[in-house]
Parts: sequence; C-alpha cells; structure tokens
Amino acid sequence: MTTDTSTVVGVFNDYSSAEQAARALVDSGISRDAIHLQSSSRTTTAGHSDYGNPPHEGGIMGFFHNLFGSDDDSNRYNTAVETGRTVLTVDAAGNEAERAVALLNQHGAVDIDSDATDTGSSRAGYGTATATESGSSIPVVEEELRVGKRVVQRGGVRVYSRIVERPVEEQVTLHDEHVTVERRPVNRAVSESELAGLRDQSFEMTETAEEAVIEKRARVTEEVVVGKETTERTQKVKDTVRHTDVNVERIGNSGADYEEDYRADWQKNYAAAGGDYSAWAPSYQYGSRFANDARYKGRSWNEVEPEIRSSYERDYPGSTWDRMKNSVRYGWDKVTGQR
Repeated sequence: MTTDTSTVVGVFNDYSSAEQAARALVDSGISRDAIHLQSSSRTTTAGHSDYGNPPHEGGIMGFFHNLFGSDDDSNRYNTAVETGRTVLTVDAAGNEAERAVALLNQHGAVDIDSDATDTGSSRAGYGTATATESGSSIPVVEEELRVGKRVVQRGGVRVYSRIVERPVEEQVTLHDEHVTVERRPVNRAVSESELAGLRDQSFEMTETAEEAVIEKRARVTEEVVVGKETTERTQKVKDTVRHTDVNVERIGNSGADYEEDYRADWQKNYAAAGGDYSAWAPSYQYGSRFANDARYKGRSWNEVEPEIRSSYERDYPGSTWDRMKNSVRYGWDKVTGQR
C-alpha cells in the first residue's frame, strides 16, 4: 500500500513561534523527524534544536528550488529566511497535511505573498502554511519532436547545343584532257580508200577536265542523355522540446471544507441519473477555485459566468458546460457564501 506524502511549508516572523508550532505538531502525533526549521539566525543542527534540517543540495536555496521548482517561489521563501524569518517544513503523510496546515496557521504563520505588497502589517494566523499535493486538474503539456521531409532545389544540369564551324581540307587528284595536233611529213602512194574519200571533210575532238565537287553529309556521332538517379542519406536532427511542470500550492479555502455539501448536492440532483460522484467532483471544485481567485472577488455569478465557461470548456473539452454549470455554480456559491 502506497501513502501519499505532502510537504507543508509555513513562514513565521520569529524562531520561538516556529518552535511552538513544531511542538504542537509533535503533540498532534506527527513525527519529530518529519519537522524541519530553517532560520538565518539559528541553525537546527545537533545541539541547537530537536528538529533536523531537511536534506538538500545547494543550501537552503537549493532545498526550496527542489521543493517548489519555480524560481519565483524559491526566491520568495529564501528571502523570508534571509530577512530573519523562520521557515518550518513538515513531511506529512496521508491526512497529516490538513492537520499540519491548520496547526501552523493557528500558531501565527504569515502570508509572505501579501507582505510583498502590504508591508509593515501583521499576517499572523492568516493561514499561509501550504501543502504540495496531488489531484490537480491542470493540463500538463509536453512537446514531442516530429521530423518530416520536404523537397528543396539544390541545383541541376542544363544541356544545350550550338553549331561550331571548323575548316577542313582534303587532297583530290583531277584529270585534264588536252587535244594535240601533230603534222607528220609522209611520201607514199594514195590508197584506193583514201582516193575514194577524197572530199571536203572535218572532225572534232573534245578536251575534258575534272573539277572537284564538294558534298556534305550529316551523321550522328554521339548522343547526350540527361537523367536523374536517387540516393538516400541519414541525417541526425537535434532540437529541444518543452513540457509543463505543475506545482500546486494551496492558499486559503480551496473548497475541500465543503466536500460533504458537494456530495449531498450531487445525491439530491444527479445521483438518480446514474454514474458516480467522482465524475461531478471536478466541476464543484472548479467553481470553488474561481471563487477563491482574487480576479473574481466581489463579482456576481452573472458577470463571471462567460469567463468561467470559456475556461472550463478549454480545460475539459470532453465535458458539456450546460450539463455541469449548475454544479460549478454550486461550488462558487458555497465559497462566496451564497448558499
């Protein structure tokens, strides 16, 4: 069986008030080892106090940072110690947290949030001891890295052709014919055939000459082929992602005091329809939380309903406002004293 543990933090104006509160915690049944005091004027090591120091790294500032996570909260509580106040922390198990908060408030825990804007006035008994606890309905956001791909142009190849002329020469052998006339002296008798051919006659002989004739023929001697090939490569992508760390500090009346009233209202109005109270509890608490919010103090339900509805539908997208708004208002009315 696992027991939830909460850390209750209270701030006191002086060390003696913190010790009285610590004794009251022990008398109520809380273990002495679970109670720790921090003060700039007095340490809590052996020989000075019966209440041990909480383990932490980096000094008291490191302890507060580990406890709250937020630098603003860590700085506020660290400043409280540096200015002479005493911080009392209780490691409370189970229902001890509520008891510890009540006892610290009874013994004069101060409101360091109010002191930041309203200095010089006492806040003893205001109820500033806070407990970190689970069960919040705040959405926790966490980023995840998704890596996609896109095509980008990194260059290419352009192919073009042009006509280039270059001089060429070849040797060719040409033949020329020339007519020659030769007279040879002869002294012989005329033959019968020559005598028969004794008449006027003529004949021609033609001279010929060869000329170079140029003929060009185009032939394909090479082809340029342009294509693409695909290769794969693996690239490591590095980035940072964020997520939401939620720290809860209870301040004032959170509506837990009206838990029995909420159950009674559910039993009266909604139980007959079936289901379980746990499905309606968040809406009652939602109204209580807004009633405790300083931004809505002194305002009527009709004024704040549009804002609460918008916030509720954003936080609970799977729920229906028209179905839950009456229970949200009931939580609002209980805290504001309307019921």
